[in-house]
Amino acid sequence: MLEIEIKVKVEDLEPFRTKFLRMGAEILHERHREDNTLYDFRTADLRGRGEAFRLRVRGKKGELTFKGPAQKSRRFKIRPEFETEIRRPKQAAKILKSLGLVPVFRYAKHRTVLKLDRVRICLDETSKGYFLEFEGERHRIAALSRRLGIPSSDWIKKTYVELLKS
Repeated sequence: MLEIEIKVKVEDLEPFRTKFLRMGAEILHERHREDNTLYDFRTADLRGRGEAFRLRVRGKKGELTFKGPAQKSRRFKIRPEFETEIRRPKQAAKILKSLGLVPVFRYAKHRTVLKLDRVRICLDETSKGYFLEFEGERHRIAALSRRLGIPSSDWIKKTYVELLKS
């Protein structure tokens, strides 16, 4: 799958949540905590190729995600992404370590997930502030941003790792 997304830093998430619901958004996941661990080889091969491998834990379940190198785009973060759910995150972490992967970065956030006009919307609370994340087709992301009055100059292409390390 190809991931196409942007982030927007905001002062407060609640007005946006209210606005999205008034616009007809569907809540996919209420506010929850996500613990994210990025893995790489000791030689940093994945980072060197612009790739990422993440174990995300939400409650007792998790997801393994591989993200390929970003494609060139002036406005959007675009990269291949493959993801699968896992039932036993602790066992998955042991498998990753057995394969020679080591944790290289950890972060947590609280997230609410909505969907509107085929755009996945995440309301994220991080240690660096509040962010909206829009994922979907470029024209749908751009149209939603316009409806909200968010100029493309406010769009952020950085990953959370990049934002949290800065």
